[in-house]
Amino acid sequence: MKVKDIIKNNKVTVSFEVFPPKQWDKVESTKQVISELATFSPSFMSVTYGAAGTTSGYTTEIANAIKDNGITPLAHLTCLTSTRDKIHSVVNELKDNGIENILALRGDIPKDFVFPDKQYYTYASQLIEEIHSIGDFCVGGACYPEIHPESENRVTDIAHLKEKVDCGLDFLTTQMFFDNKVFYNFREMCAIKGIDVPLIAGIMPITNAGMLERTVKLSGCSLPKKFEKLVERFGSNNDAMKQAGIIYAMEQIVELLSNGVNNIHIYTMNKPDIAGKISQGLMEIINE
Repeated sequence: MKVKDIIKNNKVTVSFEVFPPKQWDKVESTKQVISELATFSPSFMSVTYGAAGTTSGYTTEIANAIKDNGITPLAHLTCLTSTRDKIHSVVNELKDNGIENILALRGDIPKDFVFPDKQYYTYASQLIEEIHSIGDFCVGGACYPEIHPESENRVTDIAHLKEKVDCGLDFLTTQMFFDNKVFYNFREMCAIKGIDVPLIAGIMPITNAGMLERTVKLSGCSLPKKFEKLVERFGSNNDAMKQAGIIYAMEQIVELLSNGVNNIHIYTMNKPDIAGKISQGLMEIINE
């Protein structure tokens, strides 16, 4: 099933993100994670794609495992470090395996990566058009509620996002954010600029203080005072921080749902227990 059809009505959807292993001998443990996550009946499940193709070889394998568990898979695909032949090979492999949803990403520049003499892809928009030329895929994209780290300002960022959407995106998934007002402001700006594809709100449960610095650096997101105080109070106690982080994520989701945001994507970090506690805690709300 295509993601655009899953999210096209006004029903609440909650989806999960997983990442593939870096070594083949860890694939089975990742498949076990997927089986556990599938018990919470996510609307769909996405699988990330490694920088410079480091885990690209496992994307289809993991996407198939998601499908085998009765869940619609969404395969991430990055293009910045790939050749055109590589992209065609991966997309055709996905097509051959009946995987019809792709999240098209430019991708981050890996540390110490040396670009080839002939760089074919520079923007995600090029990848979006390439995917559509190969097959009948549902194609999603990523967006930054707090401005892409490489953008000069919000106006420029939204303009680039509009260009990307116009290349044929069916939906957008946001980077994580910890202040819902940021999402509401972003949603309003998108509407003003004519970006009318569905927005899926990305939520990251922060369950230990150690992951916070890296998360903020990667996403470029800010931390509201409420969240800073939470980390200050509970960050030194692992069990307390885990519970507080889950509760904070649940409160975010409840408020988003209350304000008409029906599509939620949880960055699970391959932790079924955390995703499960959030899903179970929201069960009556999700299934109202």
